[in-house]
Amino acid sequence: MINKNDIIRIAIEEKVPLHKILGLKVESLSEDKIILKLPFSEKVLGDVRSNRWHGGVISMVMDVVGGLCGIVTFTSLEDKLTTIDLRIDYLDAPLAQELWFEGETVRLGNKILVSRIKAYHPNNSKVFAEGKGVYYIKRDKY
Repeated sequence: MINKNDIIRIAIEEKVPLHKILGLKVESLSEDKIILKLPFSEKVLGDVRSNRWHGGVISMVMDVVGGLCGIVTFTSLEDKLTTIDLRIDYLDAPLAQELWFEGETVRLGNKILVSRIKAYHPNNSKVFAEGKGVYYIKRDKY
């Protein structure tokens, strides 16, 4: 029998065309912590002179991770989540290596989720971007 996390993993990795093109993968999926990983490739280049990540790609994946903090709490396929606000601080330019994106719930109410998000290389603890996402959750039962 397929469980909720398997459904979410398949949706993230295989059903969203942009995620599939970029190679986005779920590393860890729980109500405590979400970790996604994205390999470096020419598809994510922002600065071709220095072979560095595109900030828009980083922010897109951070938004996905922040929203997943709420999606893992869904109790129905009819539940919905929408981004209200996303704030990202770019602390340094990531190297041309795989990036991991981690999200944790700061607050989860009946309709509003606040999550903390960061992007880093898995082989060290240096954070390249950190942020906060605010999301509206529409539960099927309301």
